[in-house]
Amino acid sequence: MHIGKVKKYTQQLFEKDLEFQRNITQTIIETQEQVLQNISRDLHDDAGQQITALNFQIENYKYDHPEQSERLESLSESLKRLSQSVRSISHSLNSQLVLQQDLAKAIRTEMERLQKNSSIQFEMNLGDTQPFLKDDEKLIIYRIFQESINNCIKHARAKTIRVQLATQPKFSLQIEDDGKGFDVTTKTLSLGLVNMKKRAELIQCSLVIESKPGRGTQITLQRN
Repeated sequence: MHIGKVKKYTQQLFEKDLEFQRNITQTIIETQEQVLQNISRDLHDDAGQQITALNFQIENYKYDHPEQSERLESLSESLKRLSQSVRSISHSLNSQLVLQQDLAKAIRTEMERLQKNSSIQFEMNLGDTQPFLKDDEKLIIYRIFQESINNCIKHARAKTIRVQLATQPKFSLQIEDDGKGFDVTTKTLSLGLVNMKKRAELIQCSLVIESKPGRGTQITLQRN
């Protein structure tokens, strides 16, 4: 009888601790989203407007000094490309714009943006049937995708990144690269990967990381 009470009490403590950890993770994620929203707004409203104003001044100078027009044309074009890049980054950070699209379209849009600024080859297999997802699930999955892709670009030295989205027999998202890989049995997970795992747990998904030195890395997010 006494042992049974101890087990029950221990289980209750475990469940309370688990719920406490979930609440902490949820609070952290909400804070991170708010920070991303602020950055998105600042990029769009502040940096974007300043670039536009600078380009306007250059165009006026070219009009007043036609002899300098050719020399300033390349600068003007660079500013236009920078403005487009800032706008694209702002959109990718804006959760409201992400939620207005289905998951596959949001992923495709982000990969097309990254392709323009990278020598890495991106391959997509996003399927024809889109999963039914709540807004918080869609946003968490999208952020995990973003973090995975950014890790590939920054650290993997990959030539190709493949993304596959499936709904049958259950939802899964797989990101695979042909980069340098690492030994998952000995290397401590980075803060980014730990954060991705915690995000996955919030939506009852598992995040499996498979990698070997020289053999690339595969990250699979799927329903439990």
